[in-house]
Formats: sequence, C-alpha cells, structure tokens
Amino acid sequence: MKQVTAEMLRQSAISLLAQREYTRKTLDRKLQLVSDDEQLVSAVLDQLEEERLLSNDRFVENFIRSRIGRGHGPVRIRQELRQKGVDSETVSLALEEAEVDWFERAEAVRLRKFGDGQPADAREKAKQMRFLQYRGFPAGIVSELF
Repeated sequence: MKQVTAEMLRQSAISLLAQREYTRKTLDRKLQLVSDDEQLVSAVLDQLEEERLLSNDRFVENFIRSRIGRGHGPVRIRQELRQKGVDSETVSLALEEAEVDWFERAEAVRLRKFGDGQPADAREKAKQMRFLQYRGFPAGIVSELF
C-alpha cells in the first residue's frame, strides 16, 4: 500500500459519511482498506467523533427509524444493530426513546401483508405468526394479535 496521510483518510471518511451514516466499527473497517495503519485510522475516527461528523447514536436513530418504516420489529432491529457493532445499552436506550407501540406496528405489518380479517385456519394462522416473528416482533406480541 502507498503511504496514506491523515488528511487523505479524513477525506475518504468524509466522502463516505456524505453518502450515509456509519457506525464507528463499519467506518473503521472501510478505512482499514485504505490504510493498514490502525493508529492513524483510530486517530482520524476520534477526530471525526469530536467534530460530531461521526456518531453511533445518530446512526442508531436513523437505522431504527428506517427499519420501523420497513415493518421490522424490535428483536430484528436489535440483532441487526448488534451485528453492526453497536453495544446493547445504546440499542436498548434508542429503542425505548423511539416510543413505538410495537403491538400496533405488528398489527399494521400483518394487515399490509395479509389483509383484513383473521386467518381462516390453523395453518394460515401459523404462517402469519411465523412471518411476524421473522420480521422481529416478540412472540408475546404475535400471540396477542391472534
């Protein structure tokens, strides 16, 4: 690899952040492709966090809002955020602050996918329940719907 300066890394990071939000872990991984100097990458990321150009909290808020809009439940959102390197405490706090009625969201997702009315038989009911659980709604909420 050629010699990469802090300014070059910073410009790469800003270019990525201009397109969308990233977690520190994800941006770190992307910058490691540009430079193998871990200390330099870490210093650039620290500077971006100080300047509030990089924020895990902002990423989490946007991510949760996006996934709620797609019809995902809290279990799936939590799992996806954990895979992206966000700590459990931050995820839990952000999900609480989202102030979402998960029962209402699950019902809306079910209606959008399957229409009005209750399932005709046990097989259809099981299908709808599996769908909602796959979408990340807790089993308690799913069973309460039926």
